[in-house]
Amino acid sequence: MAKALQRNGRGWRSEAPLCATVVLFILSLLVMVPRASFAQEMQFSESKLVKSLLPKVVNVTAFVLADVPQPRMAGAAADIEQDRQTTQQRKQLGSGFVINPDGVIVTNFHVIQGAFRILITFFDGAQTEATLMAADRLSDIALLKVEPIKPLEAVKWGDSSTVEVGDPVIAIGNPFGVGLSVTGGIVSALNRDIMQTPVDDYIQTDAPINHGNSGGPLFNIRGEVIGINEAILTPNGGSTGLAFAIPSNDARFVIDQLRRYGMLRPGWLGVKLQQLTPEMTEALGIQAVEDPTEDWHPPGAIVAAVHPDGPAAKAGITVGDVVEQFNGYSPPDARALLRRIAECEPGTKVTIRIWRDGVEKNVSAVMAPWPRELWERNDPPVSATRVTLKFTPDLGLSLRPVTAADRQALGLKPDVTAVVVHAVTPNTPAAQLGLRPGDALLRLQQTPLAQPSDYLAALDAARERHHRYALLLVAPRNGSQSGPEWRAIKITP
Repeated sequence: MAKALQRNGRGWRSEAPLCATVVLFILSLLVMVPRASFAQEMQFSESKLVKSLLPKVVNVTAFVLADVPQPRMAGAAADIEQDRQTTQQRKQLGSGFVINPDGVIVTNFHVIQGAFRILITFFDGAQTEATLMAADRLSDIALLKVEPIKPLEAVKWGDSSTVEVGDPVIAIGNPFGVGLSVTGGIVSALNRDIMQTPVDDYIQTDAPINHGNSGGPLFNIRGEVIGINEAILTPNGGSTGLAFAIPSNDARFVIDQLRRYGMLRPGWLGVKLQQLTPEMTEALGIQAVEDPTEDWHPPGAIVAAVHPDGPAAKAGITVGDVVEQFNGYSPPDARALLRRIAECEPGTKVTIRIWRDGVEKNVSAVMAPWPRELWERNDPPVSATRVTLKFTPDLGLSLRPVTAADRQALGLKPDVTAVVVHAVTPNTPAAQLGLRPGDALLRLQQTPLAQPSDYLAALDAARERHHRYALLLVAPRNGSQSGPEWRAIKITP
């Protein structure tokens, strides 16, 4: 058949008899029909898969208090007031996913760092507040807890050690806060070192991932989580096809430690390890390197320092030794060796094969827990941010009557009643709400505000009705909103 076809300038030309050509055409139709059906089936299968995954992924909104300078005030008080600061609320947006039907959610630590309030939004629009169970800043993983009305759908973990370059992947998250979005791509590379930690082992993908996807899952085509989306490389803030995810096996180790101990308790050998280079192996006499770029793999990691009281020192390991194997594991690089050491349970007896002066030998060591005073230099413990709000009668707002200049700046018509924020006390509900000097308050609940006393009276009325929150209609002086907006302010502790 191949000999019967040859290439011409316009396409394939057949030299076979006409009857044979007809037979081939009929056979091709028979073959094409199942292929089209298979493609449709695959598309249907993928859409069903995505539909099943969406309820397991969440949007994470973390509310953080940030001190910002007050705007310069005119008049004699300007020099006094210039150094005053107020506290305003800002949002950090990210993603997460459910790992336990009882309401345990995983996200990135940097998503919830410094948060005093964490809001979870599910795919169906339901919202609930979450508490921080535990977190680790070095691995950038945090565990949140929600109290669900009914059991949640949890993800299935995949084995990241089986992931290969070219595997199709699906990312689900909350890019730029627009809501849960699904993107797809392939695994572009494995074991990427982007200088985030000493043990970087990232999965690189070209699936479009943007700010807000952090903490979301990276699924394989079977719907198993093989990574936690964490970082992108971008010159412009948007997706450029260079995204990185924490491998699921690494993440599960951290998550297990956080759930068991509330912090990481990595195994400790008491050595500083350094990546070997081709030139270093030749200098040591381990390998002669003619072309370092051609099929070269490091034969181990070299010891650069030994802690005098550590397990390595007790096992007889010294500076200059090359660690070739750790408990039967031959590491592809120093980062992989450090991960294997950290994952080894303290108290475990391990066998380490070292190379020293041309001789290989095995030594035994008993793993120790990483000394907390040493570990916390690199990975300080994380605790939930506690913000105590001051509930004064005015909720932290100093108000004044509106002026003609205010009306012009805010675009308020002459018949609209309002009061203007003169100052905001830090660590109060007003500061938490993000109110700033120059903002105008038009209503509290349905009460129009013409004088500061109207505001206090409306607050008292809301408290008498045992409300925890009251609605303020705010016209921000420098807001991006076109026109007033309602905001809910907490009025009781």
